[in-house]
Amino acid sequence: MKNLSRSRNAEGWTAWRRFGRVPTIGSVLISLSSLVGASRAIADRPVDQRRSVQTPPGPPATPAAKSLDRSPSPPKRPDSSALRELFGDDRPGRPRLGEHPLKPALRWAKEVLPAIEGLKDYSATFVKREQVDGKLGKRQSFFIKIRHKPFSVYIRALAPAAIKGQQAIYVAGRNGGKMWAHPVGLAGILVRGILVEPDGTLAMCDQRYPITQIGILNMVKRMACVAEQDLQHDECEVRFFAQGKINDRVCTWFQAVHPVARQFFHFHLARVFVDDQLKIPIRYEAYTWPNEPGGSPVLLEEYNYLDLKLNNGFSDEDFSVDNPAYHFR
Repeated sequence: MKNLSRSRNAEGWTAWRRFGRVPTIGSVLISLSSLVGASRAIADRPVDQRRSVQTPPGPPATPAAKSLDRSPSPPKRPDSSALRELFGDDRPGRPRLGEHPLKPALRWAKEVLPAIEGLKDYSATFVKREQVDGKLGKRQSFFIKIRHKPFSVYIRALAPAAIKGQQAIYVAGRNGGKMWAHPVGLAGILVRGILVEPDGTLAMCDQRYPITQIGILNMVKRMACVAEQDLQHDECEVRFFAQGKINDRVCTWFQAVHPVARQFFHFHLARVFVDDQLKIPIRYEAYTWPNEPGGSPVLLEEYNYLDLKLNNGFSDEDFSVDNPAYHFR
């Protein structure tokens, strides 16, 4: 059973397709900038998650930010002590002489990477919303386990109802680079597990990133890469704020804005929320430019890592289709 044959995969997938479940497999393969989305559709979120994400108001206001913060507190002035603790001397208004506004945030990203890489593993409720092929999807939430060495992912869909219960497992260097996917419903009875390419057409249905790029570490690396590219251009405004809240976690957060749409910019507005206690980012959101003058920014991607539990001591069994708790067999 461990080595599912090609013919078995083909037959299983044909059965899956017959029951109309093809699009939902892509919904299991999550990443970011893995990580983590959220959205306006509050009703789609599980009851215990509907209060989860509060975006502190910050210029400019966006429809997504408003919908996720039903009782916003007044905007906070930058708190120099909190920002100094998190970003060192690179606090608001204190970039080094003549340097790019993004430099303080980029230095922080590079400095925090070793600490994130030092984590053995973590679990979280991963909430995301993404725009794919010009269409903004619904909010999706998942329970995830991630181990850094070897890079391993277990993911189970929590909401919306159409994908609830779907699972995926990926372990770097195993199964020929493929991932296991487990559907739900009648298709799940007929096909308990199927091996697919993580970046293949089926796996990437309705996804911005493959499962191989999920996780906080990959998200920070991606942010740092984009910031490095943006250093080549001067049109950027950066602001830092303290006392934000994500799922009741106090955060320091910063916002970068490219006022004018340019072909070389990846986003119009991006926000990063860093947990004050854990010192790692737990939310990232990015928007493109408004569709019309005076309009609101349009959400590109949003990822939240809620209820984080670090260094759980996960073993190979946590990322195995033979784990009886997963019912792959």
